[in-house]
Amino acid sequence: MFKYIISISPLGYMYGSSGAFLSPENLVGRSGRKFPPEAATLSGLIFSTTKSQHQSSAREVREKLQAELRENLYVTGPFWAEIDDKQDFYVPIPWSKIISRKGIDEWKFKDGKWCREHGKSDEKLEPDYQWQKISAWGDSAKKLQANKVVSEHPWKFSSFLHPSLEKNQRCVKQADGLFLENSVQIPEDICLIYLSTYPLEHGWYRFGGENHIVEIDCEEITRKKVLQLLNQEIQRTFALVAPGIWGSTRYSYRYPQKDFFLNQNQTVQMLTDKPVAYRYRAKGRLGTGRYAVPAGSVYVLDQPIGKSWWNWDDDWFPSEGISLKKLGCGFCLPIDIKGI
Repeated sequence: MFKYIISISPLGYMYGSSGAFLSPENLVGRSGRKFPPEAATLSGLIFSTTKSQHQSSAREVREKLQAELRENLYVTGPFWAEIDDKQDFYVPIPWSKIISRKGIDEWKFKDGKWCREHGKSDEKLEPDYQWQKISAWGDSAKKLQANKVVSEHPWKFSSFLHPSLEKNQRCVKQADGLFLENSVQIPEDICLIYLSTYPLEHGWYRFGGENHIVEIDCEEITRKKVLQLLNQEIQRTFALVAPGIWGSTRYSYRYPQKDFFLNQNQTVQMLTDKPVAYRYRAKGRLGTGRYAVPAGSVYVLDQPIGKSWWNWDDDWFPSEGISLKKLGCGFCLPIDIKGI
């Protein structure tokens, strides 16, 4: 299972994705608001770093190391944590729990249908908090709020208006001379968190869109409660803590299109939000763009799976150059739903 916590602290501003600019004709809104970077970004960094560190080694040694990484490297995320307490990192709150400044509520099952526990299903109550500490996983919405272990995302989006210069002089182009660039500022006491089966040496690296400099640290997961939770078997109810990508290179689905999920006795019911865009690079090539089920989505099955995400069948996950399971696709944790 995942053994290491890899923390990333930007040295200044950071970018969510490369080349996500607004056109000069449209400086309204926010383009490319894709942050934090997906786990695929860290996977690529580990591959490239290992390759460069063993550049002077024999060819057979380099090929053996790369083959080992392709077989055994798994990463997942993104999460975040306070610098002083990386072991108790924040993960997305399941959609079954609504924690708002106006009040709290939870979704439950009654007569085979979703319904709100305290309010009416048609009453609008939007969550103001999207993240919770992993040590509080499984706590009720009321307890999460009372213990103050929930949070909004800590980063802020900033926009910069940049000039596009002429090639032969430092003057703004007559046409299309301006573009808007979106960056992200993370507080100094906050870091991004990813889980990995392989460590990464402490140091400064280029990471994320636009290749800005970040400081990376790595430590083993030592909290027994976290390790037990990561290894816990999934039964009938679970929530994604990383985006889930199911289907083929042409189609995106809400759940794997394999025998277990397509069984006549199997019904999949969900609480989820609109899909999010997902794309990654593998071996220098840009993968086919897909839609992903967002983190926090809740699944309810008629039949239990009976094994942890780590032991899910590989053919449940799409593969394009690399199995998306190795990029943390659909990483999930078990939850309790009232009425199930």
